[in-house]
Amino acid sequence: MRGMAPMIVVWKLKRALNVGSEKKLKEAIDLVHGCVLEIIWNKKKALEEAKAKSAAARGGEDLLSRLLSAGHDGDVVRDMVISFIMAGRDTTSSAMTWLFWLLSEHENAEKMMVKEVESMLGNGGNGLDFETLKEMNFVKACICESMRLYPPVAWDSKHALDDDVLPDGTFVGKGDRVTYFPYGMGRMEALWGKDWFEFEPDRWFQEPGAENGLLKPVSPFKFPVFQAGPRVCLGKEMAFIQMKYVVASILKKFEIRPVNREQPVFVPLLTGHMAGGLNVLVKRRELK
Repeated sequence: MRGMAPMIVVWKLKRALNVGSEKKLKEAIDLVHGCVLEIIWNKKKALEEAKAKSAAARGGEDLLSRLLSAGHDGDVVRDMVISFIMAGRDTTSSAMTWLFWLLSEHENAEKMMVKEVESMLGNGGNGLDFETLKEMNFVKACICESMRLYPPVAWDSKHALDDDVLPDGTFVGKGDRVTYFPYGMGRMEALWGKDWFEFEPDRWFQEPGAENGLLKPVSPFKFPVFQAGPRVCLGKEMAFIQMKYVVASILKKFEIRPVNREQPVFVPLLTGHMAGGLNVLVKRRELK
């Protein structure tokens, strides 16, 4: 609602008077803060109880335990937890939803993903550890290609701290908002070639079609799904590991097939998502 306001003074006045959308926002923020602070309090209590039981007890290995053990300020921990919940939940689930749909339309890519997962795990293996996940290049290529076509964040904006000039000579005044459009950029022929509309994981490899190929570096300013420059997403690598783990865990055991074969609708809200979600049939994959 702030972004839609014709002038900044409109929402600032509503905030000062605590009315309308700003009143609702304040109530919503209080609710979110309360829920997150309860999570933090419960974690602190669990850590204290564990410490009391054993003087030599180590802190938990989860991220929240590490933040608390490092002695960060309460507000800092609260805001970091909120950031991980918001940035790391809806975005990754959106990306994987579109990926599973695209794989159902491109079964050869799915077969190659399953082949890579099985070869990494070996005969009878089932350990998807960090090092194994890092080596799953074809899985990552499919994830990148899916996010090129259906980015979790379809558009984003930045505000200029000072007067500046863009590389093409466009002047940007202090306080101006500059919006970029990853959804549109992922579909530009000038950036991705005449086959931009195709789901083509090979475009992410140095040598397309090569077995166990190496991924080629792609400029984040060309593929700004995780932003670029000083504001690049801090959770980028963690997001890839999470998505690889979930996708590999599911595909090695199950086949996912949409109930409806119609083209899904992309809804570009704060987090771009699939209208109505993806209803699927799940079938246990036959072991070879």
